[in-house]
This record gives sequence, structure tokens and C-alpha cells, in this order.
Amino acid sequence: MTGPLDLGFDFDLRDVITSVLVLLAAVMCFAAGVGLLRFPDVLSRLHAATKPQILGIIAIVADVAVTNPSVGTITLALAIIFFQSLTAPVSAHMVGRAAYRSGHFRADTLLVDELKSASDTGTGPHTDRQL
Repeated sequence: MTGPLDLGFDFDLRDVITSVLVLLAAVMCFAAGVGLLRFPDVLSRLHAATKPQILGIIAIVADVAVTNPSVGTITLALAIIFFQSLTAPVSAHMVGRAAYRSGHFRADTLLVDELKSASDTGTGPHTDRQL
């Protein structure tokens, strides 16, 4: 097949898109791993663990949708992206609160400590009632 972009070798545009998306997902996974190993505390590691994970999942799911473009695949891909985008921040938030309650964070790295004022008034996470 000869087209306007004939470079002398056969390639499919889907293969190029697939390669780019898989490479992007691999870079995101690598960034998440490096962040988990290098960041100093739980709150920073949560940032590294959630954002690249969501972007990597989106890249992989988009790759599957491009490779097998059917209504069922695209619907499933959208559902995966939706639920991952919904649950990852919630789980990271819960892990962050647990780290705050147990004191496994560096207080000097916080710019704003919204949970401290809640715990001082007795409605925050450090009350005996809620633990």
C-alpha cells in the first residue's frame, strides 16, 4: 500500500499509536516506582503512587481500545477509566488520613494543616471518640 507517507517500510498507524501508549504507560509506572522509593514520607509517596497510576491506566486502556475498536471494548475502557479515576483519589485520601492519624508524616513539609484545627476542636481525627 502506497500512501502519502510512504517511507519504504510497512507500518500500521495503530502499531505506532500502540507503541507510544505502551511506552507512555511504562514511563508512568517507572515514575511511580521511583517516586515510591525516593519520596520521604507517606503523603509524598501517595502523590507519586496515584497520579502516574491513573495516567498509566488511561494509556493502557486507550491502547486496548485502539487495538480492538469495538463498542464493547470502548465501553469497558471508559468504565475502567471512570472507576479508576473515582477510586484512586478516594483510597489515597483514606491512606493519607490514616498516616496523619498515626503520625507517619513530616509536619514540616505541610503548607496548610487543615486536620490540625479539626483535631484541636475535638471534631478531628485525634479524638478518642473516633478512634
